[in-house]
Amino acid sequence: EVQLVESGGGLVQAGGSLRLACVASGFSFHDYDIGWFRQAPGKEREGVSRFRISDDSTYYANSVKGRFTISRDRAKKTVYLQMNSLKPEDTAVYYCAVDLGRSPYWAAVAMDYWGKGTLVTVSS
Repeated sequence: EVQLVESGGGLVQAGGSLRLACVASGFSFHDYDIGWFRQAPGKEREGVSRFRISDDSTYYANSVKGRFTISRDRAKKTVYLQMNSLKPEDTAVYYCAVDLGRSPYWAAVAMDYWGKGTLVTVSS
């Protein structure tokens, strides 16, 4: 059974930092694209960052480039999202997701499994 369990969300002031973690199980962690989405109230779920296994590359949404960093620990089957210089507009539920279908796009419709999400609230 595939499971993705997020942690690390919370309340932080603007300019602060948080590190999210997603522990994966039930599939080969090394073989599939994995990363993060977020969904703010009243908005669509958007892709934030991803590891692409085929070429070991990373993707970041323009809105988080230079502030967020994705990393992974293969031994722990965990992917992290270090979020620095947080802004109120980063407030959202952050979801970990895995694409088992090897889609060329980091899009919500292409994801096969999701975590339950962790809430990040950035106060101004």
